[in-house]
Amino acid sequence: MATRDPDRKRRQLMEAALAEFAEFGLAGARVDRLAKRAGISPGLVYSFAAGKEGLFEAVYEAIAEQTVNAVPIDADDLAEYAGRLHDAGQQYPQVMRFLTWYALESTERPTSDVVARSMQDKIASIEAAQQRGSVRRDKPAAEILALVLALANMWQHHTEDVNTLVPPAHQRATVTDAVRRLVSPDWPADR
Repeated sequence: MATRDPDRKRRQLMEAALAEFAEFGLAGARVDRLAKRAGISPGLVYSFAAGKEGLFEAVYEAIAEQTVNAVPIDADDLAEYAGRLHDAGQQYPQVMRFLTWYALESTERPTSDVVARSMQDKIASIEAAQQRGSVRRDKPAAEILALVLALANMWQHHTEDVNTLVPPAHQRATVTDAVRRLVSPDWPADR
């Protein structure tokens, strides 16, 4: 006789939801297809989440939490932090595709508590590094963070014409070098 394992079913559902949403976005995703991917009945989907929209948000929250835990900021070495974010994007293209859909389809949603808290913590960490002198002080920490995140993920959201400008073997080094120059307290501000 089979035993019930709701945690396993939830993991299966979340993995299937990530795959479905990464492929089709929220609008194009189908609960029946998603349930089939997870190996559960469509009705069971609703016992884990408040419909397709609730599941979309749950996947986003899980990704945010995993990223915060897996790639912690090191404000004294923002170049390597950006490199690790770049590596994670390369390792998990499905997550990056989901995040692209999320950005396109969630313009009216409030900022996630996990993301808001993480951003505030990162800004505080960069401000502390600025006080220690390891990060330039002439730019607000929030601007520096925005630029670091954009550079770290710059190849994740572009088409092939942009992605092929720099060979994949050199993309990480391009990211880390750009961030190193951006945040260096020795880099002239007038350049």
